[in-house]
Amino acid sequence: MSIQFRLNLNQMKNNNNKIQKAYFAGGCFWGVEYYFQNLPGVILTKVGYMGGFKENPTYEEVSAKKTGHAETLEVTFDSSLTSYEQLTRLFFEIHDPTELNRQGPDIGEQYRSAVFYVDAEQKSIAEKLIGLLKVKGYVVVTKLEKAGTFWEAESYHQKYYAKNGHEPYCHIRQKRF
Repeated sequence: MSIQFRLNLNQMKNNNNKIQKAYFAGGCFWGVEYYFQNLPGVILTKVGYMGGFKENPTYEEVSAKKTGHAETLEVTFDSSLTSYEQLTRLFFEIHDPTELNRQGPDIGEQYRSAVFYVDAEQKSIAEKLIGLLKVKGYVVVTKLEKAGTFWEAESYHQKYYAKNGHEPYCHIRQKRF
């Protein structure tokens, strides 16, 4: 077990009431995870699928548009070290929230822009940030959806860029706030 993972587990045990989850879909989940996985306050990231109708979807089924799911990142974070708003601002800066059902060369409903909120507070924060972007002239197509079941993707998708030594090809951070 890595030192970082042990530290994160100890952090979780000591701060259970401050541990929260956030779910973001912004194109290829590899690139979204790349930007979140090493942020201060982020304890754990997992890529997977959310927002569809099929239980236990596979990557092949999601890619074939047979499930209605979006490639999604689950972020477990310590709210005493980072806020949901900070994470959501980052989300809107690492993908293009004006592209409908795509990100760059990746096209399809599985690459849609969505914030899957877990409670009213998360929904309110996401709505506020979308409102700020609209005031700045962005035509935001990001959907706000109540979080449902998160289906973890196959192990070879987890920490993909860290394992392969590459950087995202369709996610570039752009200051929007």
